[in-house]
Amino acid sequence: MSTMQETMASVASMEETYGLLPDQIEFFLQNGWLKLGGCFTREQAGRLQETLWTRLGMDGGDMGTWHTERTNMPFFHEFPVADFAPKAWAGICGLLGGAHRIDSNASTWKDGFIVNLGTPEGYHRHIRPQELPGWHVDGDFFVHYLDSPEQALLVIPLWTDIVAGGGGTFLCPDAITHVARHLFEHPEGVSPRMTPRAQNPEFVQEHGLKWFNDLAASMPDDAFVEATGVVGDVYLLHPLMLHSASNNQLRNVRVITNPPVSVKEPFLFERADGAYSVVERKTMLALGGKRMGEWRIQGERQRVVPERVKIQEEMKRREEERLARLREGAGIDGDGGKEVVQVGTAA
Repeated sequence: MSTMQETMASVASMEETYGLLPDQIEFFLQNGWLKLGGCFTREQAGRLQETLWTRLGMDGGDMGTWHTERTNMPFFHEFPVADFAPKAWAGICGLLGGAHRIDSNASTWKDGFIVNLGTPEGYHRHIRPQELPGWHVDGDFFVHYLDSPEQALLVIPLWTDIVAGGGGTFLCPDAITHVARHLFEHPEGVSPRMTPRAQNPEFVQEHGLKWFNDLAASMPDDAFVEATGVVGDVYLLHPLMLHSASNNQLRNVRVITNPPVSVKEPFLFERADGAYSVVERKTMLALGGKRMGEWRIQGERQRVVPERVKIQEEMKRREEERLARLREGAGIDGDGGKEVVQVGTAA
C-alpha cells in the first residue's frame, strides 16, 4: 500500500470511528453549532502553553501585569489536527462532506492563542450580549459570498476551562438567517464588514462593526449561547455564525484559538446527486430549505489584507525577544511592560 493510500485509509478509519451521530447532525442543522468533548487532553494543552506568559509579557500570578484585556497572539508552531485532535478532525470532516473536500492548508492548528483576561473595570460587571461591541462573522481576509470556500467552518478549541461569565465567546445562532439572506441578496460580493461592493468597490479596510452589532442588538435574550466548557472541548460553528468576545467578569484566564477551515471548492446549493454537506444543508435551511440553482456569484473572488497582519508581525517580534531572554537564562516570565495591543475581532 502506498503512503497516499495509507493516509486515505487512516482518514476513512478516523471518520468512521469518530463519525457524527444523527442527533449531532440534527442539532447542527437546527442550531448551526456543535460542541465535541474530550478532543485533546490537559497535558497536550499544557505543553503548548508552557511559555504563554513569557510571550504575553505578563506574570500569570500577578493581575497587576495583565495590561491587555484581549490578545490575538501570532503563532510559532503548527500541527496536524488529525494527529492532535482526531475526534475534532472527524467532526470537521463530517460537517463538510468528508476530508476530500477540505483544503489541505486548513488541516492544521496553531499556537496563536486568543487570550481574554478581563479588566479591573469589568470585574463582576455583567454586560448583556446585545450590548457587546465585538459582534462579527469571521473572514477578514476575503470578499464574502454566500458560497465562499475560504471560511467554511469556525472552530473554537478550549485551551482553558471556561465557565459562565469567564470570557467565553457568545454565539447568536438565529442571526445565521439574516447573514445568509444578506449574502444571497448581494451576489456581487460584500466586504468582511458586510458592505456591498457598490458602496466600497475597492474593499478598503473598514473599521467598526456596526452592521453586526446592530443585528445582535435586535435579538431577544434567548437568541444567544455562551460557549463554555473544559479543556479539550471544541466548538464547530457554521461559517455565517455571528459571534463576539465577552466581558471576562470573573477575570479567569481564558485561552482559545480560532483556526479557520476552508474547502477546495465553493459551496454548492444545487447538487444533482444531492450530496450536500451538513454546512450546505444548514445554509439552505436558513434560506427556506430550497435549492438555489439560479444563484451565482456576480463578482470576482478577492483576497483582502487585514490590518491585523501587520500588528501581529510586530507582536511576534516582541514575543521572540522575550523568549530569547528566557532561553538565555534570564528567568523572566513577564516584563510588565505596557504593550497594549488588541487585534481584530478576536473571539
